[in-house]
Amino acid sequence: MALASLLILLTAAGYAVLCAVKPFAPCHKCSSTGIRTHRRTITLCRRCHGTRARLRIGRRLLNNSRTIHAAGTHPRTTDRKATPWQ
Repeated sequence: MALASLLILLTAAGYAVLCAVKPFAPCHKCSSTGIRTHRRTITLCRRCHGTRARLRIGRRLLNNSRTIHAAGTHPRTTDRKATPWQ
């Protein structure tokens, strides 16, 4: 049981490091070509928008959590004249 928990923890930590070092993965929808063919029409891939790479799920979660945290915290002012009672 402890070994399985350790393996899950190491896998999650490894994926977090991978998302931090290499946030983009190859697009599997278009096989990293950037274009899709459907009934003789060639269009850009909707998932990667023609860039041939997509943002990893872990990196997307990290970016969303940073945005939520930044929106919920107030910046501290160092200027003493910024307070309304002075």
